[in-house]
Formats: sequence, structure tokens, C-alpha cells
Amino acid sequence: MFEVTREFEFCFGHRLWNYKGKCHNLHGHNGKACVTLRGDKLNQLGMIIDFVEMKRIIATWIDSTIDHTLLLFKDDPLVKTLQENGEKVLPLDVNPTTENIAKLIYDFCVEKGLPVEKVTMWETTYSYATYFGGETPSIVVEE
Repeated sequence: MFEVTREFEFCFGHRLWNYKGKCHNLHGHNGKACVTLRGDKLNQLGMIIDFVEMKRIIATWIDSTIDHTLLLFKDDPLVKTLQENGEKVLPLDVNPTTENIAKLIYDFCVEKGLPVEKVTMWETTYSYATYFGGETPSIVVEE
């Protein structure tokens, strides 16, 4: 089995809807997504995919969709106000957590037919989340 990983850096803003803490406020991050593709066969050049092609597909989408964009939960009342004022907003069906942003990028890769294994999304230098495809049991930690 072979894996290739490419990193993509971008800036984004968000806030966590119904969150009790500082992240309820609008704020921004210099994020990094590490996308890993996996395959058991290589093409005629000995690659899963050319890194140039990987960049063309994924970076183009990141640049046009989430880079310098405010990611908000679709029911956040700021969505309508910001859009009416010409701000670049991406309303999501889920809270724009690091976990959900990783899944957003993963789902795009699946949609494009890429053999994505996982996406690790770095929100800060010290904090990241990884999304793997497939069903896994949910674990809920009570506070």
C-alpha cells in the first residue's frame, strides 16, 4: 500500500455557534490541511497521483471556497447580515469546528474521485483534527 500527503495552507474565519467560550466570537486562523491519498497500485510513472495534479485539484478548490472565507453554521444569524454586506461567507450544515472542516475537505476529495485516506486539519500550531472515511462508533465525553 502506498500513501502520498500534501499540505495546503490557507486563512479562514469562523465562530462556533452555541459554544460557551471564546470561540463563540468571530476569529480567524492560519490553517493547514494535510491530505493523504492511498492506493495499492501506481500509475505508469510510479505514482498514486502527481503532486502537481493533487495541488491543482485541491488547492484550487480551497482557494476559491474556504480561503479567506468566514465559515459559519447555516443558522447563525450573522450569515444573512454578512452576505448582505458583501462578505465572503460559507454557511455549513454543521458547526465549523476543526473536525468538520477536515471532513469538508475529505468529502470534496471523494467527490473528485481522489483515493483519499484521511485529512488532518491544523487550526493552530498545536491543535488539529483528523477525519478518516468510513463509519466509526461515536464517543461522547460528558463534561
